[in-house]
Order: sequence, then structure tokens, then C-alpha cells
Amino acid sequence: MEHKLICIACPMGCHLTVSEDKSEPEGWRVEGNTCKKGQAYGIKEITCPSRTLTSTVKICDGTLCRLPVVTDGEIPKEKLFDAMGELNRIEVKAPVRKGDVLLSNIAGTGVALVASRSISQI
Repeated sequence: MEHKLICIACPMGCHLTVSEDKSEPEGWRVEGNTCKKGQAYGIKEITCPSRTLTSTVKICDGTLCRLPVVTDGEIPKEKLFDAMGELNRIEVKAPVRKGDVLLSNIAGTGVALVASRSISQI
């Protein structure tokens, strides 16, 4: 079975074809990539797709009403909705500094949710 992907590992946006091939070291053949990042991305996207999650959460007593947040690593795609459910339930109290850990194990992934901006208290 062939999988067609557009690589997002670098700005080139190569059109990849990933197919199972037992003769390859990883068991997958990736074609269409112009750099080594495409090879790794194609295999990872087929075997275990994951993403960095960016969003906002509520913040009280701050100069803004929403705090931008990001995960400090990638989480499996199938856990994204669970992670967003957790984000919708939390409210942070100002002040918050960029890099502060807000959740240490979002959706049971072992990945932390951190503030991506500092917000002072009003």
C-alpha cells in the first residue's frame, strides 16, 4: 500500500510516496524527498504521527484574557482532542512567565504544556 504525503519537515514541501518494503532497514521506502528529513518524516508520519500543540488558555487577573501555550514536545495525533479538552478546563492566574509549566503530563503523554508568553498581573 502506498501513502502520499506532503513533507513538512523543511520548507521544500516535497511530495512523498511511502510504501512498505521489507528490504529497507526500517521496513519502509520513502520516495520524493530531497533531504534526509523527508525520509524520517515519511516513516514517522505513517508509523506514529504526532504534532506539537499550540493554543491558548484562560488567564485571570492578567493584562490579557488568554495566555498562548505550547507543548514542549510532540504528542500523538490521537491524543490531540484529549489534550484540548484539558486545555479548555484550566484557568491560570497571572502573573505567568514564558516557559512556566502549566501541565506536566498533558493527556497522559509525558509532554508538558508551557506558557509561550509572559503576562503580568493587572
